[in-house]
Amino acid sequence: MTTKRRSVPGIHPYDGPAGGWGALKATAIAVRTQMDNLTAPATLLRTNQPDGFDCPGCAWPDKEKHSTFQFCENGAKAVTWEATSKRVTPEFFAQNTVSSLLERSDFELEGYGRITHPMVYDRDSDTLRPVEWDVAFNRIGEILRGLDSPDEAEFYTSGRASNEAAYLFQLFAREFGTNNFPDCSNMCHEATSVGLPQSIGIGKGTVSLDDFDETDLIISIGHNPGTNHPRMMGTLHEAARRNVPIIVFNPLRERALERFADPQSIIEMATYSSTNIASTYYQVKAGGDAAALKGIIKALLELEGEIGNILDQDFIAEHTQGFDLLAADMAATRWDDIEKEAGLTRDDLQKVAALYAKSKATIVTYGMGVTQHNKGTANVRLIADLLLLRGNFGKPGAGICPLRGHSNVQGNRTVGITEKPSAAFLEKIQQVFGFTPPKEHGHDAVKAMEAMVDGTAKALICLGGNFAVALPDPEKCFPAMQNLDLSVHIGTKLNRSHLLVAKETYVFPCLGRTELDLQDSGRQSITVEDSMSMVHASSGKLKPASEWLLSEPAIVARMAKATLPQTKVQWIELAGDYRLIRDLIEKTIPGFDKYNQRIEAPNGFRMPLPPTERKWPTPTGKAIFSVFDGITEDISIDDPEMLRMITLRSHDQYNTTIYAMDDRYRGVFGRRDILFMNDVDLESRGLEHGDLVDIETLVAGSHQRLENITVIAYNIAPGSVGAYYPEANVLIPLNYIDKESGTPSYKSLPIRVLKHLVS
Repeated sequence: MTTKRRSVPGIHPYDGPAGGWGALKATAIAVRTQMDNLTAPATLLRTNQPDGFDCPGCAWPDKEKHSTFQFCENGAKAVTWEATSKRVTPEFFAQNTVSSLLERSDFELEGYGRITHPMVYDRDSDTLRPVEWDVAFNRIGEILRGLDSPDEAEFYTSGRASNEAAYLFQLFAREFGTNNFPDCSNMCHEATSVGLPQSIGIGKGTVSLDDFDETDLIISIGHNPGTNHPRMMGTLHEAARRNVPIIVFNPLRERALERFADPQSIIEMATYSSTNIASTYYQVKAGGDAAALKGIIKALLELEGEIGNILDQDFIAEHTQGFDLLAADMAATRWDDIEKEAGLTRDDLQKVAALYAKSKATIVTYGMGVTQHNKGTANVRLIADLLLLRGNFGKPGAGICPLRGHSNVQGNRTVGITEKPSAAFLEKIQQVFGFTPPKEHGHDAVKAMEAMVDGTAKALICLGGNFAVALPDPEKCFPAMQNLDLSVHIGTKLNRSHLLVAKETYVFPCLGRTELDLQDSGRQSITVEDSMSMVHASSGKLKPASEWLLSEPAIVARMAKATLPQTKVQWIELAGDYRLIRDLIEKTIPGFDKYNQRIEAPNGFRMPLPPTERKWPTPTGKAIFSVFDGITEDISIDDPEMLRMITLRSHDQYNTTIYAMDDRYRGVFGRRDILFMNDVDLESRGLEHGDLVDIETLVAGSHQRLENITVIAYNIAPGSVGAYYPEANVLIPLNYIDKESGTPSYKSLPIRVLKHLVS
């Protein structure tokens, strides 16, 4: 920005690259403020190493486990945040009422440190007080058995839970009698889990890290890897240095997608140099992803008509169906409409199509900027369509790469955390365990909260996470949590959802991934599955934060045994030896053959991915092209002032966890009450950089509003604005979702911005 602007507190442009010395400084600060300086280096060096622990942050895989350090800035923050020396003791809770804690920020709540004892809410004193484990488990079992129906209970799972804990959790709920499994993936990549099976037969990505070594072209859509999956930056850095074109579509100019300095590069660190990541950067409008994708496909089909030999006709004929319907829809789609909705020109999209046509192997990476829309599932299918047109499945250097967030969110789904279980899985559960699991589909995250709002859900068991804060519409969600008969939260640190106390609330502290897990059979390993379907072991070594902690599998097992008096499952034995849990996973879920043996390899093993062999587990046995109905979001608003708002994570944030109040790469420090807006949109509304504004939701029937926010000029696509998550969730209606997947539309909310009037 060249024009002089008035100074705004906390807003200082950041001119450096992503990574580099700034990342090392931030890592050092995280270590100094959270951990003992003597133990921190050894702990960090065990991250993602053989006989070490898997990073509790993002799900980006490791190319190979070896001796060099395998953590990034935000990974270090995740580790030090968990391995902190700070403690939340019974004395802390005795001195702070729940009501007073609710007045503190999310940053403050988690910043107090690790919870040391199991706690129960005492209404008379409005405090959490210590409780004996068995007393708590027996009371929870009593309440659950007293429900009118098992479907009055909701079983929520965070993506940080291990395969072993998640498998026991789903087994507990299904023996109890429900398929109500809201989980964090419902709020991020459920559109992938629903859309990709319709297109290619499986709801997972198809690429490996080796494919990035062999690709000719990377198309990056709707994600910010420098913050949300930062170890990916090493992979993109290597590709860029090999001169692989990286085409970026994103409404904001994100620093990590522009320039990156690898902290492991001696030359870049010594010379203060960096590598350009994006070869071309297209600032697509919020909600314009479908239009951009349709434009590329349309241009590709036009090239085929003009010069031929562009599409992989043999692949299309042998492996796909529905091409003619796709082609007809593209022919009927007008370029004027594409340009208007995408915010890009025909020439822009034709250039992308031409590069794609020349590439022998292409990878498309995408994140929640694609999925968190009210047509998120259809967006995902358009990406698959683009790749199918040139046969970019089942060959080296090619495929689709959804970027999962939490470190085991994909593994949770693999081992049975789903509200829509397959008949084959339920049959296996019955054969192995001797009870008949429920067949009716249960609740996803939004449906679970809607059941709480209308009073039909009475109990909530949370295996990690910050359920109410992660969902939209806190004005509905927070009171609904407080109207429950029972809430149980398993976690390492205090968060706001724990404090939205029900008639009876329990907060259970568990071992973290960095900590030594000793059970009856000795030291335990858990397993996780990364974004590329690699399953590997993780084993912590730190002394537990408290002698009162239990592991997640132990908490789930003991709660299940206390709830299910007639159970035939050997819950306590399973909690004492996780190898026994893995044996049961092997018996009930395909792909886990020789599970315990294969995780002994440093890199573990890869789950089956039929599309990598050009096998399509769809009803027809072929990959299926889709037709995107229309060209934009499924909403029509006749308001010339309408903008589309994107919710954003700051760089010092992971999901709902806020490590600090800074967003270094976007030049925001010490605050989060910010709205990012383009200069053109500011001027047209009579606003200036630094003005206070109010934001109103424009969804029909909604009257949501966020007031007294500072608007700042930023390089974001015209017609688009950005605000921080979860603070901006107050603007998003709970039912503003992708109807196919149930994913909330956090990334394209229609809003109006008004100048704040000081009374």
